[in-house]
Amino acid sequence: MTVDATRMVRIEGGTFRMGSAEFYPDETPVHERAVDAFEIDLHPVTNEQFAAFVAATGYVTVAERPLDPADFPGVDPRDLVPGGLVFTPTPGPVDLRDWRQWWRWGEGASWRHPLGPESSVDDKPTHPVVQVSLEDATAYAGWAGRRLPTEAEFEYAARGGLDGARFAWGDEERPDGRLMVNQWQGHFPYENTGAAGWVGTSPVMTFPANGYGLFDVTGNVWEWTTDFYTPRHEVPGVAPVDAAGRENLLAAASAEPGSRIPRRVLKGGSHLCSPEYCLRYRPAARSPQADDTATSHIGFRCVRDA
Repeated sequence: MTVDATRMVRIEGGTFRMGSAEFYPDETPVHERAVDAFEIDLHPVTNEQFAAFVAATGYVTVAERPLDPADFPGVDPRDLVPGGLVFTPTPGPVDLRDWRQWWRWGEGASWRHPLGPESSVDDKPTHPVVQVSLEDATAYAGWAGRRLPTEAEFEYAARGGLDGARFAWGDEERPDGRLMVNQWQGHFPYENTGAAGWVGTSPVMTFPANGYGLFDVTGNVWEWTTDFYTPRHEVPGVAPVDAAGRENLLAAASAEPGSRIPRRVLKGGSHLCSPEYCLRYRPAARSPQADDTATSHIGFRCVRDA
């Protein structure tokens, strides 16, 4: 498969109904949001695209750097080794309220070795790059002359012109019985029969495009946005302070209790999303993630002003 690293799609500006009242509380309230015209990557940034960036700049990702003990109070410094979070299937059914059952710290995990030192992306050049933090994604975007999308831009683009639809292709999860997205197949987190034969990430553009011709806007990998996470949508026009002060307040409020690291909104869901646990392969879906975190199911794509 040939992947065009320069291909972007122009999205005309407009208004849309952002959010959903059908699924998770943090997707509410549904409200009208306006976006200006912008261009967005055809698909998530791939391993070969990210490799070109690293080769050109010598960039070292957050997952490859030593961890700062100040960011992890109470943790034995000997345990603070470079790496990232790696999904690990369980032997059988577990309490789905405890994500620690299937996530482990992968010492040595990085974008080159997303599941740990024994893994490699050498045979996955067109898969989305993963194990990238917000800082890594921002650095790539700057090098490429682009930026990361806002949550509103991503959701608007992901909807593909279907304002208010549940999924990026309409309201039916499987129209005509077709699987439309790379999502978990089977019982989470121990049985995955694979989406179109893919367990884990799939090459970009494997599944159908949305109405704007964009690929993998839901499923495959979660994607970074620049918005700070809040438990409900921050509706424009109701900010009680100036913009700079508001951003500072949101950054502080978005951090996990006991942490000073802000969290951003991830969009799109991933190959780990299962209807019985995480029905988030939808444009309105959102999830919080700490800025410094890299995992085996988070990637990104870029945008630029039209």
